[in-house]
Amino acid sequence: MSGFIRPEAMQSLARWREVLIGTGALALGVWWVLGTSGLLHWIGYVVAAAGLALIAAGVQRARFRGARGGAGVVQVDEGQIAYFGPLTGGAVARSEMTAVLIDPSGHPAHWILRQPDQPDLHIPVNAEGADELFDAFAALPGLRTEYMLARMKAPGDQPTVIWQKRTMMLH
Repeated sequence: MSGFIRPEAMQSLARWREVLIGTGALALGVWWVLGTSGLLHWIGYVVAAAGLALIAAGVQRARFRGARGGAGVVQVDEGQIAYFGPLTGGAVARSEMTAVLIDPSGHPAHWILRQPDQPDLHIPVNAEGADELFDAFAALPGLRTEYMLARMKAPGDQPTVIWQKRTMMLH
């Protein structure tokens, strides 16, 4: 079937897939709420609510997914983020990360991941597999997703801190 659809359209559908599935679930739930009674009527409310939640999450994910075809490959596996690039690369443990920054000055922009006693890991936002970073970043305690998404699109010439690990100071 993909032979009948332009590659750009397929990429757009893939980018917005959670929103499309959520819209279908919402429509099904509303149909059950309005057109049935009994148990199916009440299940319709649950399905509609799940559809709304999937739409909200899907919009954030779609905003995070950007251009493709950048240099290198990102892998997120069991709490470790690895980047294999043509000139640089490395890995950081998500539990050991102290900061996540976005550097819009490069072309393309780069994520900068910091970990103690290691060089910063720079990952192009359009590297293959970079969309997996959304879940890895969203799991960081206190990360503000909307702030991250806004900073991804903001122009600038300096790195911006997206998330920083809170440390307890002992006196």
